[in-house]
Parts: sequence; structure tokens; C-alpha cells
Amino acid sequence: MTDQKVRNMEEFAAKSGVSRPTLSKYFNDPGSVRGSTRKRIEEALEQYDYRPNIYAMNQNRRLTKNIGIVVPYLADPFFAEIVRVIERRCIEAGFSPSLFSSHGERHLENDILDSLRSLKPAGVLLAPLGRDSDKSAIEAFCRDVPTVLFDSNIEGMGEAFVGSDNYSFVSQTVEYLSRTGEPPCFFEMRQPANPNANKRRNAYLDMMARLELEPHVLQIDGTGWAFEEIGRQGGLDILENKDLPTNTMLCSNDRLAIGFLSACFEKDVRVGRGADCTLRVASHDDHPFSRYTCPSLTTAAHDYASVSGHAVETLFRLIESGGRFDQREETLFAARLIMRESA
Repeated sequence: MTDQKVRNMEEFAAKSGVSRPTLSKYFNDPGSVRGSTRKRIEEALEQYDYRPNIYAMNQNRRLTKNIGIVVPYLADPFFAEIVRVIERRCIEAGFSPSLFSSHGERHLENDILDSLRSLKPAGVLLAPLGRDSDKSAIEAFCRDVPTVLFDSNIEGMGEAFVGSDNYSFVSQTVEYLSRTGEPPCFFEMRQPANPNANKRRNAYLDMMARLELEPHVLQIDGTGWAFEEIGRQGGLDILENKDLPTNTMLCSNDRLAIGFLSACFEKDVRVGRGADCTLRVASHDDHPFSRYTCPSLTTAAHDYASVSGHAVETLFRLIESGGRFDQREETLFAARLIMRESA
């Protein structure tokens, strides 16, 4: 045995060269992994001074092997892509994921949390509605159930938050658009459903101030999660009134941008960088459909794999630790600018 102390399963995974989900399966049921893998793990256990937290694992067995995954709107392909990776990682680690969508409604989100509490899951990955959430209900739930928040952060709730750095999204798009043409105006909902929208607006205003440029925020009416239709109707109003202060439009998210591009098509407004184009359009998220719009959409992309993978790994560590961290963790992943035909 070496003198080096391995503090947790994450470090043991790195030392042994066996993935974290496979180790979880082994410690839950050694017979569930292949013989060669089992031998490799047992040799590493002999080599390193590590034993899993048996008390915490026994506590988690009493709670069942279920993991809850809650999103605000599963019809949004952004959440579908994140959940696809999360589900696979949970299954590989021997857990049974259960997926819930609150359909953008507070009372449904509360009902889901009540149902999950009665199921006694090992842990929950929660993407809350945000502004429309019942914060007291979420706070009470997080006290009862090991919970990691993702996508939308509610300060102080859950043991950890994993998401994207909204400032890195907007700083990249504003800098690029201002360097290559007229500075952008910012297109958003007056009452955004997702709290990330407020962070993106603030980032836009900050970047425009840093570049000593005049900001223009165009706010459109509409509530709920039907962003494409809200973007289309808002775009039609702006184009009909010829209310564009610049020929560069930066949308808060790709779904609004998809709706705005539809409005441009209806009004025969050419979008892109060609000589016959009158408007550039860019956005944020790299929605799975954004590469198939016409023209294809320039956007700042989430690191889907890192956000979903780290959220799951954080929940596994939380479960292993008995459901509590010494202090709340926050992890943000930077965006990546993707150049396409719209800008």
C-alpha cells in the first residue's frame, strides 16, 4: 500500500484509471462489473489508502437508487440535450433516473418536488424555473433531499450549482459583432421566463460600456416559454415600424432568434453578410436547431458535455458524502463563439 491518502472516490477514479460511474457500480454491487474491471479495482484498493464512505452509501441505499431530474420545459431541445447526457451517466452508474418537466408553471414545479420527496430519491438534479419558482418550496425541498441545481441558479439553494457563464456568452458576441460591423442592439423579452436572460442583458450593457458604444435594448412583449412565436411577433412589430437603431441584432437566446429570422423572411429582409443583405443576426446557446436555420445562426455555444457531465459528477459526490457539502459549490463553464452565415 502506498503512503498517499486518497480522500474521495473522484481521486480514486483518477488514480485507478476506472471511471467514476463504474466505481459506483462496483461499490454498490461488485458482481455488476466485469471480472477484469473488478480485479483492477481491487488491486487499486490494495495499492491506495482508500475505502468508500460505507455509512453514507448505506444511508443512500435506504433512500433507493432513484435520481430525479427536473427541467422547466422538456420540449426545448436545449434541455432535451442536457438531459440525454445526464440520463446516460446515471444509468451507467447503476441509478434509475426519473425525468419531470414543470411546463413553465410554478404549481407543477411544486407538485413535482412534493412527489419526489415522497419517493426518497438518492439525489435530484434540478433546473428551476427561476423567476417564477416558489423559492420557499425549493428551499424546503433542498433541506430534505440532496440537490444540485443546474442551468438556472437560485442563490443559496441546493448544495451546488452547475451552469454556463453568461458573461462569456455575451462578451464574445458583442466584441465580435462590434469589431466586424455596426455594434449590436439587444433583442429580449420584457418579462423573460429564464433568469439567465437578465444576466445576459447586464453583460451586454457592461460590454457596450467597456467598448464605449451606445447600447440599445429592444424589449418585446410576451410571457411563457413559446420563445419562437414571441420572437416572431416581436420581430414583425420591429420590422414593420422600421424601429431598428442598428443593422446588427443580438438576440438573448437562439429560440428568440429563430422566431426573429422567421419574421425577417416574412418581411423579405435579407440576413447575413452578403452585399444584398441588410441585417446581421446573432444569438446565444447553440440551440440544436440553430445550424439549420436559413441562414444558419451565428451563436455562442454552451459546453453541453461539461455542464451535464459535471452536474452528474457533483451529484454523485454529494450522494457519497451523505447529502451535504461543507460549503455550497458553484461551477460555471465558458461559452464558445460559433461563426455561421447570419453574421
